Amino acid sequence: MNILMTLSQLEVTGAEVFAVSIADELISRGHKVFIISDTLTKKTQARYISTPLSKRTLLFRIKNVLFLRKFIRENNIHIVNAHSRASAWVSSLACKLTKIPLVVFIHGRQATFLSRKIFHAYGNYTLLICEKLQDQLSDVFKVHPDKMEVFRNCFDLDIIKPSQEITKQKTVSFITRLSGPKGDLAYKLLEYISTCLSEFQDVKFQVVGGQVIPERFQKFTSQFEFKGFVSNLEEIISESSVVIGSGRIAIETILLNKPLIAVGEACTIGLVTEDNLNFVLETNFGDMNVIEKVFDFEKIINDLKVSLDMNRCDTKVLNRVREECDLKKNVNRLEFIFQSVIVRSFKKEIPVIYYHRVVESLDEAGKHGIYVTAEQFDKHLNYLKKSGYKTITFEEALEIKRSCIEGKYVIITFDDGYEDNYRLAFPILKKYDFKAIIFLVTGLEYNSWDLQSNEPKLRMMNKQQILEMQDYGIEFGSHTLSHTDLTKKSYEEAKKELAESKKTLEEKLGREIKLFAYPYGNSNEEVKKIASLTGYKLAYATDNAPLGLHEDLFQIRRIGIFPNTTVRGLARKVKGNYIFKRQKKDSQYLRIPT
Repeated sequence: MNILMTLSQLEVTGAEVFAVSIADELISRGHKVFIISDTLTKKTQARYISTPLSKRTLLFRIKNVLFLRKFIRENNIHIVNAHSRASAWVSSLACKLTKIPLVVFIHGRQATFLSRKIFHAYGNYTLLICEKLQDQLSDVFKVHPDKMEVFRNCFDLDIIKPSQEITKQKTVSFITRLSGPKGDLAYKLLEYISTCLSEFQDVKFQVVGGQVIPERFQKFTSQFEFKGFVSNLEEIISESSVVIGSGRIAIETILLNKPLIAVGEACTIGLVTEDNLNFVLETNFGDMNVIEKVFDFEKIINDLKVSLDMNRCDTKVLNRVREECDLKKNVNRLEFIFQSVIVRSFKKEIPVIYYHRVVESLDEAGKHGIYVTAEQFDKHLNYLKKSGYKTITFEEALEIKRSCIEGKYVIITFDDGYEDNYRLAFPILKKYDFKAIIFLVTGLEYNSWDLQSNEPKLRMMNKQQILEMQDYGIEFGSHTLSHTDLTKKSYEEAKKELAESKKTLEEKLGREIKLFAYPYGNSNEEVKKIASLTGYKLAYATDNAPLGLHEDLFQIRRIGIFPNTTVRGLARKVKGNYIFKRQKKDSQYLRIPT
């Protein structure tokens, strides 16, 4: 997909480093990413466009909105991702004008001006780097919990490795900005530490960050080494005995296996341990809190004395941070969110339709209403062909969604594997050069599950028929051994139905069977887990499933085609917005799954 990231900044920030890391990972996965910002210090594979988004006068805001609107249209942007307050404001208006969805990252506590509450510009979905920010948006700005989630700062764990280096010279590195609220905090902390330096014999103190040293910090230059902005931050951290910091710097320090003193804009936490790690993460290492700012510099001094002899951080702390701040894992989630937001914004998804039987006349129909006539099926496919639809596999659908490839697509499926699928449906599929997926009941030769309802006895397809269809390009999946409701079976019974039907099909077709469809569309978490453990990759339900095809690969939504489905009815069902029109306002499926 084509992704536009926007920032507004005049110096390097954690938000910039975070955005660039995500952008490069997205690009490595085949996406196209643009970054628009005032400045950009970090190198990136994304295309960078310099624009003064930080300027907040009315004239500049109008200019920036119009520029973004033009850029979105000219570059066929599919989704916009804002990383700062000013950029979110102009991006929000530009997205409304272009009808493109917006996902906003919140990196810091939000100003509570009245105008901000009226027009907070949090987009279609909001991602926050810690729980305390989530609390603020919920309590102050009344953002609905379903419209936001915590998304932590993250690093590429293939690149950043725990340091085993033991420093010869004991060194304390205070990594921070020297401007804004962080600059105010840095000044107060340095002032306090300067009165205690006699307690730290043979310890080197250095301050890392800031393009220039502000005048008020000049008085500390004889006591602390000011290194300014550095490009080798990882090396600086690795050579430190302990680091003082917050936010992204704090995470990097832990990932490099170094003791961390968490000191943020909102509170001082001190040495990070397993005992305080939950609060540490909730506050983004002290940068965010909902209570009044509290700074205990004496605790920092005491924790410095302890940590200088540690050389490494707590192993449990390291493992937890690695789990929650893994770039590849988190970008998997971001791709998922982008796709879900796009689906809900445009109210459109690739349709998966399902048939059962195809009959020559109504005399063969039976009572259940799970059929269409051959004439009706021909009209359905004729409509799809003339309307420009292409039949695709589910794997193709996922790639089309990831890449936002335009076109008309449909996935055609059949349940049960009746003989009429070969005799009547197959010739019509070939006539229009269409493919389909057929889910086979593998343990029965006829529909014994239906006979107690006085349905006609119907033969299932035989091996030769199935192999002929497979040679043409029809895909096959399992529908259990006996067409039983798996939710009413024991664990072992359900496992047998899934495993043995898969094995039978694989032996018959000479290939791995990855697809499954639940009889009656019924599943639960246990059945889905069994399907996964048995080796299936995808499982299809009916209408009791998420709206996005990618949102649960073991509960894929399908749209039923029945005797009363006219060509006009089919047109409605394959348009892409059909499933959205049927959702009630309080539907659980309107929420983005976590």
